[in-house]
Amino acid sequence: MKPVTELHKKKTRKPLLFISMISIVMLFIGFTSGYIVRMAEGNWMAFDLPDAFFISTAVIILSSLVIQKSLQAARLNDFESVKRFLGITFLLGIAFTILQFEGWSEMRNMGVFFTGENSNAAGSFVYVITLVHLIHLIAGLISILVMYLNSRKNKYTKENALGLELGVIFWHFLGGLWIYLFLFFLFTR
Repeated sequence: MKPVTELHKKKTRKPLLFISMISIVMLFIGFTSGYIVRMAEGNWMAFDLPDAFFISTAVIILSSLVIQKSLQAARLNDFESVKRFLGITFLLGIAFTILQFEGWSEMRNMGVFFTGENSNAAGSFVYVITLVHLIHLIAGLISILVMYLNSRKNKYTKENALGLELGVIFWHFLGGLWIYLFLFFLFTR
């Protein structure tokens, strides 16, 4: 029996990651399409996006830059930098999560509610879409935590960085997805 090589793993695991990302994209296309259809029906409340969403956008972009550095460090066998950059990315992901909750709090303070007699479909869509994104981001945080623990064992090297590479791709995807959603909400009101 032949041993499973890094190339064989790459040939199977990367396509599986891309298939899962395509599924997630389809989910959010459905959400944003529903948003547009419901907006066209009328009785739609226009409101400004919370400041926390602007800040969280900057945080997710910064986290993408930092996690990319972890992959570059692994390709140089710089084990300490891999750990440091993954740790910083994890903290930035936590900051993004906290900012999402802050954004929802700002929305409530603006009178934009998820449910109840004072709710409106516009706000409900924003709550649901950002919550579903946050759930996916939490999955990304779990993968970063696993990558961090693996990096403490110096698992990621120039020759073996597939797990890290897949995690970096997924994190970039989540950041790109947030930027799309943020711009969608910003320009589609």
